[in-house]
Amino acid sequence: MISADQVLVGRDALLAAAGHHPYARHALWRGHEARGWRRDGAVGWLLPPGRGPAAEALGALGPALDACAGLVADGTLQAGQWLHLPRTSPEELAGRLSVARLNNWDFLWTATPPPRQAEEERVVRLTEADHPALAALIEASFPTTTTRPGDPRVVDWYGIRDGDRLVACGADRSRGDIGFLAGLTVAADRRGRGLGAALTAGMTRALFARYDHVALGVYTDNVAAIRLYRRLGYTGAEPRSSVHLG
Repeated sequence: MISADQVLVGRDALLAAAGHHPYARHALWRGHEARGWRRDGAVGWLLPPGRGPAAEALGALGPALDACAGLVADGTLQAGQWLHLPRTSPEELAGRLSVARLNNWDFLWTATPPPRQAEEERVVRLTEADHPALAALIEASFPTTTTRPGDPRVVDWYGIRDGDRLVACGADRSRGDIGFLAGLTVAADRRGRGLGAALTAGMTRALFARYDHVALGVYTDNVAAIRLYRRLGYTGAEPRSSVHLG
């Protein structure tokens, strides 16, 4: 249970409690009157429907898990929803939350534009007319992503074409105070040619025209992508876990 003195109301209060951490600056959208809590070194907040996770937290893992367990107990959080939490494990979740699935990933960020990449000039902003090609590419090359054409979280799509064919794409999902890249993928038969680096660098540079930081998320087992993002300047890191409630 979250006591009254632990409740935080408003985006500004939550950002201050989180020390204006880049993750909080990304996750707490502008224009939304957020509600959350602060408990023993953890800061968390609830998100409205359609925003992806139902709740998120930063800081100390134990207090964050205890707060989420209380929210499950009182019906605020329910089976079928998911949470973005500090890095955790099945052992730490046991006895606190009923978990259907657990995915580990890293939130990476950079405060400087990337080194110029070969073929970066091929990166273009896409339009609604490109949605069928986007859907086909994503389904073939990155079927597990939740970022798809029509996703209300997406601001813009970017891509690289080879003639009339779309061979790489990524989404601008910037809704808070920092830029955010998502759904980056390259067609399987075009990998290993530097298109991933060109796409990431071109999108990152475009978002630096509007933001002082740019970030992205990457699964911890995607070692090649992590190596690429580090090379492009994404050296800030916050280990995360997506906890799907059962």
